Amino acid sequence: MNRTRPLPIYRAINALLFFTLIFSALSASSVDPSYLVFIGTYTGKGSQGIYSYRFDPASGNVTSLGLAAKTENPSFIAADPSGRFLYAVNELANFNGQPTGAVSAFEIDRGSGKLKSLQKVSSLGAGPAYLSLDKTGRFVLVANYNSGNVAVFPIGEAGKLGQHSAFEQQVGSSVNPQRQTGPHAHSILTSNDNRFALSADLGTDQVLVYKFDAQRGTLTPNNPPFAAVKPGSGPRHIAFAPSGNWVYLANELSATITVFSYDAQSGTLTTRQTVPTLPESFTGEDREAEIAVDAAGKFLYVSNRGYDTIAVFQVSPKDGTLSFLQRVPSGGKIPRNFAIDPTGRWLFAANHESNNIQIFRVDPDNGRLTAGPQISGIFDPVCVIFVPAYPQ
Repeated sequence: MNRTRPLPIYRAINALLFFTLIFSALSASSVDPSYLVFIGTYTGKGSQGIYSYRFDPASGNVTSLGLAAKTENPSFIAADPSGRFLYAVNELANFNGQPTGAVSAFEIDRGSGKLKSLQKVSSLGAGPAYLSLDKTGRFVLVANYNSGNVAVFPIGEAGKLGQHSAFEQQVGSSVNPQRQTGPHAHSILTSNDNRFALSADLGTDQVLVYKFDAQRGTLTPNNPPFAAVKPGSGPRHIAFAPSGNWVYLANELSATITVFSYDAQSGTLTTRQTVPTLPESFTGEDREAEIAVDAAGKFLYVSNRGYDTIAVFQVSPKDGTLSFLQRVPSGGKIPRNFAIDPTGRWLFAANHESNNIQIFRVDPDNGRLTAGPQISGIFDPVCVIFVPAYPQ
């Protein structure tokens, strides 16, 4: 029986179509990958630690994966750039009988969303409130709020933390008799080029600037060693513009944002603008919490606790100054940390006292937020991070 063999040109076309389909599928998955969402909480009122969810940014669907790791007061969390490891402060006043909090290290199981405990070490200060990783992913930087100091820990190949490579005790006070009788380091993060580390100190009304050695993990006070803000402002969190030309400071006590121009060569900050995040008509108590700039550097977001809103500002491409765009209800009470997903299309806000996460859709053209679904039933959520569900 004679069979007609396909001509070489048709075999080539079929092969081309096949590989085109495969490439299209891979491209679609790379454009819209799924993510793991980890939520840090305060424990003791229903929460047991860190919780995880699977998130599809194409649809906005979120699926609960349950308790990822049982640990005490993991109020701030961060993942390394590879997505293999997660680190959490344990916001405690005492750890192992010493007046200090702790830092916990975990390995991420991307299939299940569970966290494997690797170790827990002293944070070298009481009440750790913030941690971040340097741009190489080789060091964890920790801010200890109660004791007013910062520390750096090297990360080993297996994700565990080594002996601290830096420790800096901050000093001073300011004008608020309830909140500023001593230093309170509230955050620390490295600059975009990893040459400096900035720490916001609520108690001294200063942003401290350190030279950061990315090889040894050391901190050296810069010259000048800090930039001061208006007394009583209460610096809390910092955000760098993607360009690296500007730095934005959320002031917790005054409900303002300070805009600095930033000299990447010298590490110096120069105040350019201070803007309120609340309407003039608001007379209640409010405390700012989180601040973030979108990946394009076009819009800035900040959370107001008390007024319970997310405020949106447009960033001037010329000088980095801010223009008010919008305030939206946070969808709950006392919005703490929030995070913009890696696609830039969604913002997750953790409403601490109403036990929910409000999901907002982000308009990439005008930066405005539109409220979407909520994640409910999670007690005392504080911090949100995204980790790719598959190796990148």
